[in-house]
Amino acid sequence: MRKALLFNIQKFSVHDGPGIRTTIFFKGCPLTCQWCHNPESQSYQKEILLDADRCTLCGQCEKHCSQQAIRRENNQLLYDDGRCNYCEMCIDHCYNNAREVAGQEYTVQDLMKEIQKDKAFYEQSGGGVTLSGGEVMTQIDFAEELVQACKEQGIAVAIDTCGYAPSENFLRIMKDVNVFLYDIKLMDSQAHEEYTGRGNALILENLALLSNHGANIQLRLPLIEGINTNDEHIQDIMNFIANLRIDSISLLPYHHMGQCKYKKMNIKKTLATLSRPSDLRLEEIQSMFQQEQYEVKIGG
Repeated sequence: MRKALLFNIQKFSVHDGPGIRTTIFFKGCPLTCQWCHNPESQSYQKEILLDADRCTLCGQCEKHCSQQAIRRENNQLLYDDGRCNYCEMCIDHCYNNAREVAGQEYTVQDLMKEIQKDKAFYEQSGGGVTLSGGEVMTQIDFAEELVQACKEQGIAVAIDTCGYAPSENFLRIMKDVNVFLYDIKLMDSQAHEEYTGRGNALILENLALLSNHGANIQLRLPLIEGINTNDEHIQDIMNFIANLRIDSISLLPYHHMGQCKYKKMNIKKTLATLSRPSDLRLEEIQSMFQQEQYEVKIGG
């Protein structure tokens, strides 16, 4: 039976598509955006997170680790993920809840049980299920099976995507997806590779593909001050989408809510000074799109 690795299921979400939704976060992404607020989403493998502020060095995790993946050295606990088999014994025996695992396997049947619990809310609000990540479009076999299961139950599906996935994956699934929440991060391919680890040619190609096939597209623009908020970049976006079918645009200002996760994963961010655009700048960008008759809002 096919399984997928998820890192979160968020119920009663109102920022991931229309109405009240259940958002399913798939683990694994081909991009490594320097502003990513879900760094635990990037790897396609399970990961152990440690809240060092909660840890009292009691040693119970080391004691119960059968793989010797944890050892004490110089008044700190070192973790070797190459040895870890994710048995979660270290989590079970952590008195202070300092450890957690990112990643849990689900079958389509498992997920449908969770999804169907809130079907009444979808029907009343015009909501449904959103497949997010990570990047769900790189796990197309499971995604296609899940979308079909939702369709059989009359549950609408949105897909939140960075667009970096084989074009044939979009062709396989687009007819059964109600809306694509599609990110554009940077228009300059070299800058896109610098900040996300990949160029943007495939992303722009897939956006045009969806438009040409009549897909419902909500464009989502993550905005980080000093990186992609200048007039030239916004104008480049408008030039590219001028002949595409875009239903609406959401401006997503950068936030710092994911910073604690980097600390738990012992990752030192390369861009420590990332900042949110000012409200005035967001309104200016909104006005630029509105002048071209786009439906645009600030926020998800």
